[in-house]
Amino acid sequence: MRLHLVNAIDSDGRALNLGVADGRLTSGMDGHRIDLGGARLLPGLINAHDHLHLNGGLPRLSFRDGYRNASEWIADITPRLSTDSVLLAHRARPRAQRLVAGGLKNLLSGVTTVLHHDPRHPVLDAPEFPVDVPVLAGWSHSLALDGEAAVRASREVAAPGGLWVIHAAEGIDTAAALEFDRLDAHGCIAPGTMLVHGLGMSAAQQRRLVEAGAGLVWCPGSNLHLFGRTLDPGWLFERGGLALGSDSRISGGRDLLAELALVRELTGWHEARLEALVTEGAARLLGLHDRGRLAPGLRADLVALPPGLPLSRATRGDLRLVVVAGRPLYADADLGEVLGLVPVRVDGRAKAIAHHLVSAADEPGLKAPAQEVLA
Repeated sequence: MRLHLVNAIDSDGRALNLGVADGRLTSGMDGHRIDLGGARLLPGLINAHDHLHLNGGLPRLSFRDGYRNASEWIADITPRLSTDSVLLAHRARPRAQRLVAGGLKNLLSGVTTVLHHDPRHPVLDAPEFPVDVPVLAGWSHSLALDGEAAVRASREVAAPGGLWVIHAAEGIDTAAALEFDRLDAHGCIAPGTMLVHGLGMSAAQQRRLVEAGAGLVWCPGSNLHLFGRTLDPGWLFERGGLALGSDSRISGGRDLLAELALVRELTGWHEARLEALVTEGAARLLGLHDRGRLAPGLRADLVALPPGLPLSRATRGDLRLVVVAGRPLYADADLGEVLGLVPVRVDGRAKAIAHHLVSAADEPGLKAPAQEVLA
């Protein structure tokens, strides 16, 4: 689809006229003219950590007042996978369907790129999948679940400099704090390594991480829910070593927008810094050089916000338009009519989504035209 987006501004308030062709941004203006009514255009948001199959209508889970480390959390939830009625019902759905549900969760919050931390599934590469899911060079769940030998082997076979992801230092006790040094001893702290959570890391370990050309994905909502605290992100962000992840809904918040609002509350950061955390800064850290900015030749991943609304105060119902690789997939009702999308309601507001997503996945708050609740 060729588009010509007019009557829009960038984050500095400058007028924008963008073309979209073959999934890329262009300077050409020969596409279908879409008037955005003064909306502010941003690059599509990047969610640096999610388990896409653990979303849908799942609630946030916890089985005690607080945890010291992720192993305690895993020990609590693992036996319940075969006994808890909510978890059993969720797992009974086909995995592909659960993955699409996670993709839809992200799309509705303006996310166009997600790092999925689990085995690759063919549906993630299907043209109709709601978001882009880059292929990782490698990943491991954690030292606790996989063991040192398997973790080391996973890192060794990953392409040099390619993204390799692992949960690490996820907790507040000594065991969590020692995970970084264990990984470093096995050669896992290297260019392209992305640690997830890291709230148990010391200042010296953070320095070592950055010096090695590695980075950290911060998931403050999940950290606070499970452990009652999170890390101070300022030093890592200033050195380009930090990205933001939502985690799945069993421990994280509703979506990346909720996570970004939490970051604002925790840090008091200004909007430019908050936007960079989920756009240009994340793309640079993750080596995704074809996205994160608005420039000809880059992926046409776009989010349109109402004029004057800061991203960190937006909810999914506020978003005017979300475009993934040139495909308009979610929009306000007026734009949806022009773009051929299907009318729906999201959190009680008139919206529109691509036809193939209407019945593709369960999502709380999303209602089809006949008011049939999809979740």
